[in-house]
Amino acid sequence: MGKNIISQARGKGGPTYRAPSFRYKGAATHNKISENLREGTIVELIHCQGHSVPLMKIKYDDGEEVLSLSAEGVAIGDKVFSGDSAKPTIGNTLSLGAIPEGTTIYNIEQNLGDGGKFVRSSGCSARVVSKTGNKIIVEMPSKRHKQFSANCRATIGVLSAGGRLDKPLLKAGNAYYKNKARNKLWPKVSATAMNAVDHPFGCARSSRKTKSKPISKNAPPGRKVGQVGARRTGQRKRIIIR
Repeated sequence: MGKNIISQARGKGGPTYRAPSFRYKGAATHNKISENLREGTIVELIHCQGHSVPLMKIKYDDGEEVLSLSAEGVAIGDKVFSGDSAKPTIGNTLSLGAIPEGTTIYNIEQNLGDGGKFVRSSGCSARVVSKTGNKIIVEMPSKRHKQFSANCRATIGVLSAGGRLDKPLLKAGNAYYKNKARNKLWPKVSATAMNAVDHPFGCARSSRKTKSKPISKNAPPGRKVGQVGARRTGQRKRIIIR
């Protein structure tokens, strides 16, 4: 009797492949949009297993409490400001149009009010390169230049926990618990190392190392692995016109 392959089992939505989001402390975002300058105080630094960066809990003067990604150098009790008239110092949130060129930023919004979509991993930062009208050119951590609207907001500084990956795992047990925190599948077994009952590529009766080959889009779900629906294979024939 056959079994579901991993990609099929994951789609069932069972607890084996579901991230424990009920243990997450909350979403890391910016505060509500306001034209006025708002002052906030960092009241707590929180560890959340769903984020690679510690979260800072900010309480603003109007009573709003926000969880935000923490920057290097911030501490409990520090004052942070939100608004275009705020100074471009660590922890402050401004629109890209109000941030000077050359400033390091993180947690950049894609659209105004979405809370930040880019540069959110530990130790990362982007940099404002140039401004052209309502468009801001930002150098991403990959050195790629990306264009944003001047109304989108970002936070000044470099994300904390930059040395998170410096410590070696040393043993497989640590890697197991690291992946278990977000319910990632680990260890990953090669398809060719599986039995034939577990995967279409699995079989130990031949010296062939892999059974990977293009498969039709009309194949049954358990066979759809590898090069699904490849348009063509092999060398292209040369046509000689005389």
